Amino acid sequence: MSHPSSPPLAARRAWLGSLAATVLAAGWARTAAHASTHSTLPDFGTAPEFTGIERWLNSEPLTLAQLRGRVVLVDFWTYACINCIRTLPHVNRWVQQYTPLGLTVVGVHTPEFPFERSASNVEAAMRRHGVKHAVAQDNRYSTWKAYSNQYWPATYLIDVQGRIRYKHFGEGAYERTESVIRTLLAARR
Repeated sequence: MSHPSSPPLAARRAWLGSLAATVLAAGWARTAAHASTHSTLPDFGTAPEFTGIERWLNSEPLTLAQLRGRVVLVDFWTYACINCIRTLPHVNRWVQQYTPLGLTVVGVHTPEFPFERSASNVEAAMRRHGVKHAVAQDNRYSTWKAYSNQYWPATYLIDVQGRIRYKHFGEGAYERTESVIRTLLAARR
């Protein structure tokens, strides 16, 4: 057995000490990076309230005022849009993974065609695609217009103060979107 001050044991202790310091520093750096990233996200202004919603599916009516303190993902979609359908597995995964951490996802179903106005058709599509989050049926385009939205699908991420911090239109950018979700959730702590 080596003496506590013998060179191999002293070197091992020094190495373990530097390893612990490195791990601790990495944790602090990651926390600082999230805070820094949050502060560098664009601020697109206060998110408009949900307005003119004909009916809420999977939820009682929601307001952004009552969701203050949570990160909110607003997903404009319509069930006959193939691009929207392709995004739903990602949105559903984010709901499952991040809702317990402070994310609320609100789908705003804004129809492109008259047959997409039917609540029973929207509900059937929600079942078919596993949509379990709140969906606001925006048949009159009121919330769509409030956001000055022009695209299906469209994603808006809103921070805990109710400000839009991220926008993405169309498919793709799933890693970037998820990174912003994580950044906004980390900033709420």
